[in-house]
Amino acid sequence: MYAIIETGGKQYRVQEGDVLRLEKLPVDENETVVFDRVLAVKQGEEFRLGTPVVEGARVTGHVLGHGRDRKIIVFKYRHKVNYRRKRGHRQPFTRVKIDRIEA
Repeated sequence: MYAIIETGGKQYRVQEGDVLRLEKLPVDENETVVFDRVLAVKQGEEFRLGTPVVEGARVTGHVLGHGRDRKIIVFKYRHKVNYRRKRGHRQPFTRVKIDRIEA
């Protein structure tokens, strides 16, 4: 059994027991999080596709922790005009373990 959920503007294929790195969620550690935007569910041979979401389906999980990704360097440069800008960025994320898929 698996489901396709949408959170943070991205779509994820999840199964029970999966650990995901999602865009940062406003939830504390060890709390339960519920994803209501379930786009599709496959259970055995039955595949249900939502328009846009599957009615009554939800995915629950709990937050393992928060963190920040590796630093990326954003460097802007224009030749001949002495224009240089160097910035670093670390994207925050939330680790979530999927507990249950309810179809």
